Amino acid sequence: MGKESAGNIDERLLEYLGKYITDHKKSVIEKVLIQRTRFFTVVLEDIFKPHNASAVLRSCDCFGIQDVHVIEKAKEYKVNPFVTRGASQWVDLYKYNNADGYGLTDCFSNLRSKGYKVLATSPSSSSIPLEKLNPNEKIALVFGNEHEGVSKDVIKNADGLAHVPMLGFTESFNISVAASLFLHHLTQNVNKENVKGFYLSDQEKSELKLKWYRSIVKNSEIHERVFLESLEG
Repeated sequence: MGKESAGNIDERLLEYLGKYITDHKKSVIEKVLIQRTRFFTVVLEDIFKPHNASAVLRSCDCFGIQDVHVIEKAKEYKVNPFVTRGASQWVDLYKYNNADGYGLTDCFSNLRSKGYKVLATSPSSSSIPLEKLNPNEKIALVFGNEHEGVSKDVIKNADGLAHVPMLGFTESFNISVAASLFLHHLTQNVNKENVKGFYLSDQEKSELKLKWYRSIVKNSEIHERVFLESLEG
C-alpha cells in the first residue's frame, strides 16, 4: 500500500495491523507518540564516523526527537544498527546530497520553511552558551564532523552559533555527547504545554503509527493486500 495521503490514514488499517502486534508493544507506541516532537531537530554535516552519527540518532529517539537531517558531502552516512540499537526504526532520517553541491542550502531552506531557527554548534567567541538559548522557539542544531566541526558555509548561512561551556583542556565534546547535552537542556526547559505545536498533531501521530506498525509486522504488505481485498469483497 503506502499510498495514504495526509489526512487520509485509514484507522481500520491500523486496527487490522494491530492484530499482529502485542498489546504491550502497542501500549509502548502510544506512550511514545504522546511525547514525540518535531519542535527541535538535529542536523549532521558530513560525519566521518558512522557510529557517531548513529549514536546521535539513538539520543534523538531517547529525547523524543522525531527528525534528523544529514548533509552529505564527502561522506555518505549509513546507519550502524549496533549503535542505534533500533533507534533508526523510530526516527525519520532526511538526507541532502544533490549533485550540484547545494545540500546545505536545500537543508537550511527546508528547515526555515518550517519555522526553525538554524543554530550551528561552534566554540567561536561569538557563540552563545546553551543556557542562553530560548527553548520556546523552534531550533535546528547543526553539528559538524569530528575533525573540523561545522564548515565555514554552515557558519555563514546559520542564524546563529551556540556551544556547551567547557572547563577542561579538551576543545570539544564527542558529537553524540554534545547533541545529548543540547537536547536535554532544550527539552527540559521548553514550556511544552504552552508552546504551540510542540507535540505532534493527531495526523502526524497516525502517520507515524502506521509507519511503525508496518515496520513491526512481518510481511506487512501481504497483510495489507488481504485487508484491501476484504474491503473490495
